[in-house]
Amino acid sequence: MSLIMGKSIISEGKTTTEAIQKGLKMIGLPRELVEIRVIEENKKIFFDILEPKVVKVEIKEIEAKKPEKLEIETTEEELQTAKLAIDKFLNEFLPEISKEAKYNVEIKDKCIYVSINGENLGNLIGYRGDALYALENILKAIANRKSENGVVVRLDIENYKEKRIATLEDLAKKKARVVEKTGKMITLEPMKAYERKIIHTILQDNPNVETRSIGQEPKRRIVITKK
Repeated sequence: MSLIMGKSIISEGKTTTEAIQKGLKMIGLPRELVEIRVIEENKKIFFDILEPKVVKVEIKEIEAKKPEKLEIETTEEELQTAKLAIDKFLNEFLPEISKEAKYNVEIKDKCIYVSINGENLGNLIGYRGDALYALENILKAIANRKSENGVVVRLDIENYKEKRIATLEDLAKKKARVVEKTGKMITLEPMKAYERKIIHTILQDNPNVETRSIGQEPKRRIVITKK
């Protein structure tokens, strides 16, 4: 027997192992992402030989999505200085990576937007954008060498971010429809923080489902449940 209670499962089996396995199957999460507590019960059958074991399987480290508010106070002089520094770096760095790569740096809405385009830039993007975000962090460090207020830098390569957002949006909506239809919780594969934020944002206005982040990095993932 298994009983769902909010974000936890009460599960019963002939042995503790059986009760845990049933609970994990019901909650749909691997063991490392839950807390398991054995509940004492006085139910005895046939001189204690077949006494059922009851466990509570509970999702741990639930983190509700938090809205972020960013107030940018960067001056125009800081932006121009940062733009020149980024331009100088890319002008020296990119030819070493790809002779065909072209870049553009522009200031818009008090942010610096950098776009890189060309052929065979997969190594600059990396798996799931790892290299892209690493390069973006380098550009942020360069931009903020002489800034007191903090310069925001946004980098995209071959429109990777736009394409990835579209992929995650499609994934989120498909999984949400499954949750709405079946009522069962769905756990997505581990994602980086920026990808989890995209999923949260896409589904935050869905009246029928809610999202939470669980687990520890680098295996932190999103759970979609029915409201």
